[in-house]
Amino acid sequence: MNVILRKAKIIDAKSVFHNQIMDVEITDGIIKSIDKSLGNPNNIQEIALPDLHISTGWFDTSVCFGEPGFEDRETIANGLNVAARSGFTGVALQPNSTPSIDNQSQINFVKLKSNGFATSLYPIGALTKNSDGKDLAELFDMKNAGAVAFGDYNSTIDNSNLLKIALQYAADFDALVIAFSQDSTIKGSGVVNEGIVSTRLGLKGIPALAEELQIVKNLFVLEYTGGKMHIPTISTAKSAQLIREAKAKGLNVTCSVSVHHLVLTDQKLETFDTRFKVSPPLRIESDRLALIEAVKDGTIDVITSDHNPMDIEHKKMEFDLAKNGTIGLESAFGALMTVLPIEDIIEKLTAGRSLFLGIEQAIEIDKPANISLFSAKVNYTFSKSDILSKSKNSAFLGTELQGKAHGIYNNNQLVLA
Repeated sequence: MNVILRKAKIIDAKSVFHNQIMDVEITDGIIKSIDKSLGNPNNIQEIALPDLHISTGWFDTSVCFGEPGFEDRETIANGLNVAARSGFTGVALQPNSTPSIDNQSQINFVKLKSNGFATSLYPIGALTKNSDGKDLAELFDMKNAGAVAFGDYNSTIDNSNLLKIALQYAADFDALVIAFSQDSTIKGSGVVNEGIVSTRLGLKGIPALAEELQIVKNLFVLEYTGGKMHIPTISTAKSAQLIREAKAKGLNVTCSVSVHHLVLTDQKLETFDTRFKVSPPLRIESDRLALIEAVKDGTIDVITSDHNPMDIEHKKMEFDLAKNGTIGLESAFGALMTVLPIEDIIEKLTAGRSLFLGIEQAIEIDKPANISLFSAKVNYTFSKSDILSKSKNSAFLGTELQGKAHGIYNNNQLVLA
């Protein structure tokens, strides 16, 4: 598809056009020209939007779509359309479906279902069979089929020897191991952050120690084995400090934080609204501020929406029984713009492509067009009309957001919200 993007401010620190307002011509999926003012002798489609910004395509390192098994929550087709209209050109799909994505055939299934969409889907293979933490899954076969990393979504490997073997085995074919970190024995039956709010509301708490102790264990295993480890969705100040120290020691460890942990705290639980029941739980303000600083200083490598659609039957119920999770693709950029500078946001929303795929991209002439389109100045209240997902379990409903995605250009397709 051929198109000219008019008067677009380019936010891409890797590009020579960074922070410049330019016209960008794309022909057959390739950036043909970038200039202050481009002619249009062939009368191709032009996109001129108020306050148009563009960057290298955003990549989300953690999304759930439900399919196969939970199509009532979300399908791959609708999920990819949601991602495109939310500004994401690539997503890493978690393996928490039924059956679990724990073998080559399941990798092939989700890849086949994602063919032809503007947003590219990259499957994460389960680290253990059925994600039950007992036996390693078919990692090498899944890698050959297209898995970009291996991990059990929101499940900790309690058996440290199993994690050791996984890291050693995965290192043989340069695979990334995702190690969710929450000690299940310390977590117990906790459902929210342990603190003043949980005590006042009478809800069972999950101490910060549950996350921090597991991170320490996982980092010690990594130091012993070598290999590559990614610790997803950290939520406490101490967790950030532990990873900062591990990086200083030279360990090959990366980490992510979810949008909602950067914006929200456990104060949101006052109404017992299960939209705010997530894993790991929302923490306190000092943790939130420490996570923002860890984003800015580079300790945190990527920001994820941690998009997890959940049907109303599993959310509209008693807090203790409700499922964890919030959708986040549609609100991700607008929520981040309320707490971080735009350059930091774009850096962390695009870094996942290098981390998971080993691909570096920039907005340059003669390069493939993998571009997110967005506005930085729109202010609005996020409402149900902004939700494109089949499930509506958003923690940001009713929240004032700043900035909005217009869509993407990727895979020779233009998708606008």
